[in-house]
Amino acid sequence: MNALIALFATAALSISVGIAQARDLGPDEALKLRDAGTVQSFEKLNTAALALHPGGKIEGTELEEEYGRYIYQLELRDAQGVQWDVELDASNGQVLKNQQDD
Repeated sequence: MNALIALFATAALSISVGIAQARDLGPDEALKLRDAGTVQSFEKLNTAALALHPGGKIEGTELEEEYGRYIYQLELRDAQGVQWDVELDASNGQVLKNQQDD
């Protein structure tokens, strides 16, 4: 029984640590990072994402800090109406994820 309790406690701690590793950044903080040159301009990042799906339209964006790295997340819809989840490294524009949304 004690082993089972310890297992659940360890699992709960692992989940909470994983959640704490990603943090959404508000608009003010995102603009400060852009102005400091820590992250690229959002226009440049948007252009990089749209280059993956010409004719697409951005439906939502978010800047997060994950494990000390700034990730720019976009939801976009391509010219055929397919929705995509795109993640870019906000400091250099490298594509980290380009996956069709389910």
